[in-house]
Parts: sequence; C-alpha cells; structure tokens
Amino acid sequence: MTVEKLRDPSESTSSTPIHTEATTAGTEQSTAAPEAPPRLPSLSPSRAADFKTCPLLFRFRTIDRLPEQPSADQVRGTLVHAVLERLFDLPASERTPERAAELVAPQWQRLLAEQEDLAGLFAPAPGDGAAAGDATAATAGDATVPPTLTPEEFLASATDLLSGYFTMEDPRRLEPAQRETLIEAVVDDRLLIRGYVDRLDISPAGDLRVVDYKTGGAPREAFEARALFQLKFYALVLWRIHGVVPRVLRLLYLRDAEVCDYSPDLDELLRFERNLLALWQAIERARQTGDFRPKPSRLCGWCSHQAHCPAFGGNPPPYPVAVAAPGAPLPTGEDAPGAE
Repeated sequence: MTVEKLRDPSESTSSTPIHTEATTAGTEQSTAAPEAPPRLPSLSPSRAADFKTCPLLFRFRTIDRLPEQPSADQVRGTLVHAVLERLFDLPASERTPERAAELVAPQWQRLLAEQEDLAGLFAPAPGDGAAAGDATAATAGDATVPPTLTPEEFLASATDLLSGYFTMEDPRRLEPAQRETLIEAVVDDRLLIRGYVDRLDISPAGDLRVVDYKTGGAPREAFEARALFQLKFYALVLWRIHGVVPRVLRLLYLRDAEVCDYSPDLDELLRFERNLLALWQAIERARQTGDFRPKPSRLCGWCSHQAHCPAFGGNPPPYPVAVAAPGAPLPTGEDAPGAE
C-alpha cells in the first residue's frame, strides 16, 4: 500500500498560487492572494482527555494557559522518546542497547539547550550555597516540583527504561514508516483532530500498526482507558487519512516491559468519532458560557492547579471575555512530540 507523506508541522499549510491580473492599461500587473478559509477549531487527544477528566483542568491548560512545571517523570519520558526516535536513524545493525545508552546524554543536552529551566529538576551540587532543606522544600500551591535527583541519577534512570524497551522489541528488525509525526484530519467538516504519533509501522501487506511508548508502569484501569482513548484518536485520524483501519494499536510500557495490543474495527471508530464530536459540542457550550466545572477524582493529586480550583478552596482567574464571544476560536493548544 502506498502511504502518502504526512505533512510536517513546519511546512506551509497553503499552496495556493498568487493570482496575477492585467490592469486596464495592460502594462502593469497586481497580485492578490485569495482570502484564507476560516481556521477550523482543533482538538488533540491530550486536550480531549483533559476535558473528559475535568472540564476545569481543560480550561486552565487551554484557555488560561496556567504554567505547569514538568515533573521529573514527564521530562524523563520526553528524553526517552527522543532517544527512541534517534535510534531508528541508525543503521539497523547498530540499534543496540549500548548505542541507545550512548544517545541519552546528547539528547539530554539538546533538550537542555531548548529548555534551560529543565536544569531546575535537580538537587544543587554540594558546596553551591543552598541549604538542603531549601533545595527540597516546596511552598503550598507552588507548581514547582521539588528537585530530588542528581543529573547522573536522572540519566541513569532513562537508560534503565531504554533497557526495558529492548526486552519487548528488536529494533534491528523494524523499519518504521513514520516517527514522531504530526497527523491531522477533518471530521464532519467542522473539527480538525490532530496529534503526534510516536511510531507508525506498515507491513508488506499494508497493515498499519500504531505504536505508543509509555515510560510509566502498566496502568490501572482508569489510566489504561486514557491510554486507549489516545490510540483510538490516532486510529481515527489515520483511517480518515488513508481509508484503512489500523490493524493493531500497541502500547509499550517500558518500566514494566509490558505490551498491550488492541485491534479496533470500523464500527468502533465511527462510534468514537460521534463521541468525539459530542465532546467537542460540550467544549463549545462551556466556552460560550464560561462554565468549566471541576470534576474531583483521585487524579487531583497530580494536578498543578489546586490553588485555583474551587474544589480545593481556590478561585479560577477571571474568564476571558474574548473567548466567550460568538464565533471566537478556542485556543485548544497542541501536543508536542513525545508528550504523553
């Protein structure tokens, strides 16, 4: 099966040529670009899952854009995703645990250069003047994650996760069709659904396999449902792009070296699409009214925004009037490559 090249997010979305018309004098030309079509609202699997988990969390992340300091686990996941992507740039014979381990430090330096604040994840080195208590204390309501790891411990933990990967797959026998690729499709002519796929494999027979790396442990039921929601989202986009239902949706849990495979069918994806459109309608109603209610659950313990949440005695920021205006686009935000 021939698979079309998926558009890189850095490429222009418009290929319409500029039209040239002659003036009445016939000696001059003017150029005018056609008006761009209205931008469709977009939704990613992470933002959709946010609204399902807690509408107020969706608002904090996509409308208020409240800052969130990533945890060491989240940053470690980004690093491991980057290493696995680079691993497949190597010749097949060199895709070994030793070469993967060699990629950890360079990829970490790249991430640090792009996001200097990531260095704040670590405890200060001895003798740099910070008291031990100050290094690990966090103010109540502060989104800063207490640094508990040294850089060496952090990199070693990433290397350990990569070792788990090699117990599940032999990358020397794989040639992925796509890695860390943005895929997008329009549903019902009114919603753009998009997200980054960790890896897309295509068999000689044309079967699609969507692979997602998870650097946490194999999940309990509530977390597994979220992970499968993400993969069904990707499956729907790929079906809309290629007209082929992915044969396998695969979750690789690196910490536990556990593989979870799921095979959707077309009827299931069509139901998922209807549910996704209904979810978007609920988001639109909340946008117009500003009514994003908290939904307390055991997941609240991982939330960075308790200081602004009424369920914890906090107050959300004033709701932006411009967001509630009729026809106003909703800033739903975008996932980054490697985001989980």
